[in-house]
Amino acid sequence: MGGDETVLGVVIAVVGGICSVLVARISTPRERPAPAASAAGDSAGELPPPGLQVSPEIWDYVSGRFATLEAKVDNLTLLVETKKAEVSALERLLRQAMRIIRRANRRLVAAHEAPEEVPRELVPYSIE
Repeated sequence: MGGDETVLGVVIAVVGGICSVLVARISTPRERPAPAASAAGDSAGELPPPGLQVSPEIWDYVSGRFATLEAKVDNLTLLVETKKAEVSALERLLRQAMRIIRRANRRLVAAHEAPEEVPRELVPYSIE
């Protein structure tokens, strides 16, 4: 009884090996034959380039649009960088104004006078 099970196991292994080889051969990609050249391609002696073909008029229009969009993006990038520099300069001035107000208030408190009220707009720029 033990020998029959061993033979059956070997037969199953051999059949599985053969099937896996067949599946591998069937699923491998094959080289595609070169497409048949059209009459116009044969007369010119060259094949059309692979990929999507677009008429020159459409290509000129689309490339013009791309150039326009690139110019707009460049302009917006320059504008954003300029405004970023302006904003950081303004924030620096606001922090400086807050320091000046705090220093003046410390002097007023030292002179036993009432300190000035800090504007609400400047509170986010307080360093303390």
